[in-house]
Amino acid sequence: MAMNTALLRLLPLLLLLLPPPLRHYLSPPPSDHGGATEQLRVYHPIILFPGFSCPNLEVRLTDAYTPSLPRCGALKGKGWFPLWKNPWDLLRHDYVPCFEEQITLVFDPTLDDYRNLPGVETRVPGFGSAYGFTSKNDVHNMFCMIRLREELEVLGYRDKDTLFGAPYDLRHAPPPLGQPSQVYSDYFARVKDLVQHASGKNGNKPVILIGHSFGGRVILDFLNSTSLSWRQNLIKHIIVISPTPSTGFTQVVTNLASGPDVIGVPTVPSLALRPMWRAFASSLLSLPSPAVFGHKPLIITKNRNYSAYDYPHFLAALGFGTDEVVPFMKRVLPTMLRIDAPMVPTTYLNGVGIQTMEQVVYWEGNFDIAPEIVHGDGDGCINLISVLAFAKELHRQQQRNNIPFKFIKIDHVTHYDIVSREHSLRIIMTELLEANC
Repeated sequence: MAMNTALLRLLPLLLLLLPPPLRHYLSPPPSDHGGATEQLRVYHPIILFPGFSCPNLEVRLTDAYTPSLPRCGALKGKGWFPLWKNPWDLLRHDYVPCFEEQITLVFDPTLDDYRNLPGVETRVPGFGSAYGFTSKNDVHNMFCMIRLREELEVLGYRDKDTLFGAPYDLRHAPPPLGQPSQVYSDYFARVKDLVQHASGKNGNKPVILIGHSFGGRVILDFLNSTSLSWRQNLIKHIIVISPTPSTGFTQVVTNLASGPDVIGVPTVPSLALRPMWRAFASSLLSLPSPAVFGHKPLIITKNRNYSAYDYPHFLAALGFGTDEVVPFMKRVLPTMLRIDAPMVPTTYLNGVGIQTMEQVVYWEGNFDIAPEIVHGDGDGCINLISVLAFAKELHRQQQRNNIPFKFIKIDHVTHYDIVSREHSLRIIMTELLEANC
């Protein structure tokens, strides 16, 4: 009888292993909220941490704001409005220059922290909801864990009941130990409260955290900001999907040099967004680590090459002033040289077998021109050498403490598609089934 009961409880999870048509045929019909009419038996509450471009950002302009253009101050004193949600709206309202100005961060040496421009207040809406983040890219419109959320709803998960979301401010970066970040101090406190709320709402069951891309990095940094006893009591398992590793990846170099391709505005060249991007704390975070990439040239010009040991010189070549290099040395370099395992059961999934930027050639030293690219292996974004080094060290630390760690390579799936393609999504859901039991 006990075995039959256990099998019945597993049936909703086993649905995930079926092909989509059969899975949806056998599942209960959807309700108005996208889930089953009667909630299926779920095991542990889940919190989703989305990829980098997915969180939205709202802004409020006060009298202290001095706009560079008159139209940028048109909404001063009129409350909160979306700043980063639908990039097409920025074009329709001729708001791109205002967007660039109002989203910019400034490093304040007195505070030793990043802040908004005077008179600009920002917030991340939708915290706590699995619907609290959205895709900004028509090409990768399933990038922001949408398919994963749908599969969880088929399983019986419900938003703000058993399924939650933890969007973050994409401009900021989790700081190393001892460095201040008011934004991340507040965010981590909210995540901690959310974990405790999700657990308490579900019979005090420990929580599963699932993060994609930068969201995976955020999970790891969040857990390492908590006490070991807290996380071992409240975290059942974490699943990090193509997390941006502290060991870094080469694409960060070209984002700094020539403008971002991780966020964009239609018809606006990346180069035009470069000043805005360089002002973000997160823009420097994942530069390739010297510990992994060594002295191999990452940036090649006819006058000199730059390796992972040459960032102060490279940043100077990009036009960074001495005061702008200070945040890198204090806040980024320490994170490159340190890997801390989460010390809770962990599953790490990453795509491999995709051409991935390994070296870039700006032969004339002109960073305003797109570079030639030398490719290696990876997921199209993160270099395999970095993934393997990061996973190896996490595994070593977890194994030493007898804490489960599983690393899964998925062939021929990209950084963006891993959370939406049927083959990789089925692997993710299978791992969730295992973690949930």
